[in-house]
Amino acid sequence: MPDLPPTRQELDDRLSQRFIALDPLGYFLIRLDRDTQELVAEHYGNGIDERGLATDPDTGEVLSCRGAGPRVPIAVYRARSAKQLGIALTEGPGPHPLSRLDHALYLGRELQRAEACLEQGLDYVQD
Repeated sequence: MPDLPPTRQELDDRLSQRFIALDPLGYFLIRLDRDTQELVAEHYGNGIDERGLATDPDTGEVLSCRGAGPRVPIAVYRARSAKQLGIALTEGPGPHPLSRLDHALYLGRELQRAEACLEQGLDYVQD
């Protein structure tokens, strides 16, 4: 029996395990504000160590994905739609808060997912 091609979910899961070069301009945490019906993208700065890991720009310590101490965002972006927020992050006079195309594509996917959750009343968890 021939091998079946991977499902879309299997393919996405495999791709999520690849090495990702971090954006030296920082990272975003995306959330929903249900009171205002807005998408919120908080931009945080980071350094990148010799292993490619994100570090706190003040201390040089590797940042944890699992709830380290509170950090203060560099900027907070709010919008009613993924398109509006994407335009705020990538168009206009700048400076823009991202420098990598793969980062911009990732943010676009996540903002679309977040918008769908906002519209459908679902919980949103950033990938």
